[in-house]
Amino acid sequence: MIRRYGERDKAGMHYTRRPGAYAILFRGPDVLLTFQAGIHNEYQLPGGGIDPGESPIQALHREVYEETGWHIARPMRIGTYRRFAYMPEYDLWAEKIAMIYLAFPTRQVRSPTEPDHSAVWLPRHQAPNRLANDGDAAFLASLL
Repeated sequence: MIRRYGERDKAGMHYTRRPGAYAILFRGPDVLLTFQAGIHNEYQLPGGGIDPGESPIQALHREVYEETGWHIARPMRIGTYRRFAYMPEYDLWAEKIAMIYLAFPTRQVRSPTEPDHSAVWLPRHQAPNRLANDGDAAFLASLL
């Protein structure tokens, strides 16, 4: 059984299943998060949706790079959770299946290319309380 976080699904609501891959990236005493400004204005684990024809690992590398500008190495899946959420940027109610990976940041090549995103290093002990969703926070806290 996959653990569920966030809102419960609403009876009669159609949810689109959205699998995604997300990274926990440590460097020394810090963890790399993405801050998404604009309509969200929140801290998140870097990552996102898996495109058709893409593997979770390919999506993880692409999404982390788009949202932070960093390359990563040796991703290892540590778990999965799901949550039901409204995605205003897509006008979509989604059942998000979040696959969480522990990986290593190797090199920042550029600034984020994803609109309204910035890469932010936070102290590990502060990061779980800053994350916008309980699933991300629980996985990060379990590693601390």
